[in-house]
Amino acid sequence: MSATIAHAAELLRGKRIALLTGAGISTDSGIPAYRGEGARTRSDPMTIQTYLGDEAARRRYWVGGHLGWKAFAQAGPNAGHTALAEMEASGLVSGVITQNVDGLHLRAGSSHVIEVHGTMRRVLCLHCGQVFDRRDVAVQIEELNPWITVPENVALAPDGDVLPESTEGFVIPVCTVCEGMLKPDVVFFGEYVPQDRFRAAESLLRASSALIVAGSSLVVNSGVRLVERARRRSIPLIIVNREPTRADVWADVTIAAGTSDVLPALQELLR
Repeated sequence: MSATIAHAAELLRGKRIALLTGAGISTDSGIPAYRGEGARTRSDPMTIQTYLGDEAARRRYWVGGHLGWKAFAQAGPNAGHTALAEMEASGLVSGVITQNVDGLHLRAGSSHVIEVHGTMRRVLCLHCGQVFDRRDVAVQIEELNPWITVPENVALAPDGDVLPESTEGFVIPVCTVCEGMLKPDVVFFGEYVPQDRFRAAESLLRASSALIVAGSSLVVNSGVRLVERARRRSIPLIIVNREPTRADVWADVTIAAGTSDVLPALQELLR
């Protein structure tokens, strides 16, 4: 493993490195991944069509989402996040494109972060466009549903969501400006990544001369599209992921290990 990491460092030396990160970089922060060993496969992921058209499903989402967000809010950056922030500060990393919505890159100190799938920090009104801090919506939820703060009322699932025994009586939060429907500022299944975000990610990649994929199985098309752009330019591609990915065949180096171990090691070799 040390020799593989050293080989990756040689390919990256003198390059401006872009990062594409996925859920695997946050598992050591206590946020379980959706895929890979030990992950729970979702048989019925929430789609935007269901969210908009089914009030019962929307209620279920807010019950689970509220407690899942509380788990996100309690998690802190790990050694992988910190290594990337320090590499950016030293000029080695040009920026981070992340598929995660947990905000841990920003909390670690990275300044150039493109959250292609959005963020759980914000909530949008789909009627008037008002933007809310998720903490303020959490206060509204707990005022309307004081029982939700009692741990015995929920069963946490491996992915940080919850499996409540019942959602009966739960009051869904609404926009405090117009009473319109709220939605977390994240990309649901069935939605497209906003064009401005993807263009920003492409721009960051164009300004870089190497790409590291860290903690992503590259199942989601937005990630694969970015890797394809790197491949067309023939820039070094390093993949760090415990499980095989869709792009392993294109990579110059694949490292089947945890990002919290590999990224600090690369940082040390590239100093």
